Amino acid sequence: MSDTPWDIQRIMEVLPHRYPMLLVDRVLEIEPGQRIVAIKNVTVNEDVFNGHFPGQPVYPGVLLIEGMAQAGGMLLLTERTEEERQSLLTYFTSIDRAKFRRPVSPGDQVQYEVDVLHFKRNVAKLSAKAMVDGKVAAEAKISVMTVNR
Repeated sequence: MSDTPWDIQRIMEVLPHRYPMLLVDRVLEIEPGQRIVAIKNVTVNEDVFNGHFPGQPVYPGVLLIEGMAQAGGMLLLTERTEEERQSLLTYFTSIDRAKFRRPVSPGDQVQYEVDVLHFKRNVAKLSAKAMVDGKVAAEAKISVMTVNR
């Protein structure tokens, strides 16, 4: 298990995503090949709140799913070398049993908890939750595939 939280610089060494689509701010825990806990700080100045929804800002559920997938991608790419990571992309292959339990609003800190259910070669099945204040905001089973660019 990693004993030091990952800051944004380390996250960007592993993930190819950049603003505005980088949806993970910090990694709190990581057990390579097994589990990751990461966070996203939701702020009112994010562009998405200009239209979702004026006067009643709600962070889109699809972005919660994407954030869970990014955390899962970091988990799967962590054991790869930097050279390997540069030549790989991770794609969704399925999203199953997605449920949205409560809205996420500006000021919330989302904690992504992602566990590997199954991993073989370049395909993984992940169990993911997005938590706010210890309560499930969203959850899903996500399948991803790592491919060469």
